[in-house]
Amino acid sequence: MAATLYDPAFATLHQLSREHYRRSVTALTLIAGFASTSFWPLTSVLEAGLGWRATFAVFALLHLLVCLPLHWFLVPGVNPPVQPKTAELPGNERDRPSTSYYWLAAAFSIAMFVMAVVFAHLIEMLKARGLSALDAVLIGSIIGPLQVAARIVEFNFARHARATRVGIVAFGLFAVAIQVLAFAGQSFWWAVTFAILFGASNGIMTIVRGTAPAELFGQQRLGSLLGRLARPAFIAKAIAPVMFAALLAHGLPARLAEAGLGLVACLGFISFVIAVRSAKS
Repeated sequence: MAATLYDPAFATLHQLSREHYRRSVTALTLIAGFASTSFWPLTSVLEAGLGWRATFAVFALLHLLVCLPLHWFLVPGVNPPVQPKTAELPGNERDRPSTSYYWLAAAFSIAMFVMAVVFAHLIEMLKARGLSALDAVLIGSIIGPLQVAARIVEFNFARHARATRVGIVAFGLFAVAIQVLAFAGQSFWWAVTFAILFGASNGIMTIVRGTAPAELFGQQRLGSLLGRLARPAFIAKAIAPVMFAALLAHGLPARLAEAGLGLVACLGFISFVIAVRSAKS
């Protein structure tokens, strides 16, 4: 499944449209931003009517019958230049990656960790506060359109700004959104505010994941660089939902766990700022 996510798509877009790479990334994420809006309600309906196993079977068939043919027939082939088998990490020396690389990897990993927890547990977190299942799904479905709206703003107004500055805004909004979630209580409208902030920040951050590394370290061997940065982020994404659930199962109060999640999001913002500043020094 990892081969179907954003990072391989960004590497492919870089090969196909180097001169318009940033605009291509934004255009791709504009369309993909409706994924949660479409599939959270659809998943809820299918699971209620068919059960979770049959729902997974439906999604597997969509991958095989829709996604695979689209990729197979419509993505043009390219002949990339011969590259060394092992790509160099960013840095002044081949065997010493720069400090900014590690801070950037930490920022992306932290953001992915928090996102994974939110996407896996948001509905149950909202229902545990007293919101109905319908309201919880509605709030979750707001995230997708806000992702798209934020990407439209980025595409039309912020595309000439530095990707790192856009990233600072995205990480800042992301940290604020998780703080709102942690302290929203039973308020429906505070939960909606979280969804708005989270959707906007997540929408922009997806673009930043593909563009900020190119701005900080150059576009040479960008696919390899994105892959290296994605490795710890995907590990964080894999362990986050289970770790959060385990903490709750062992008696950690939900409010305290959510406050801790807000603190982690703030650490992601700090890591990204340090990565940008250390790259400039």
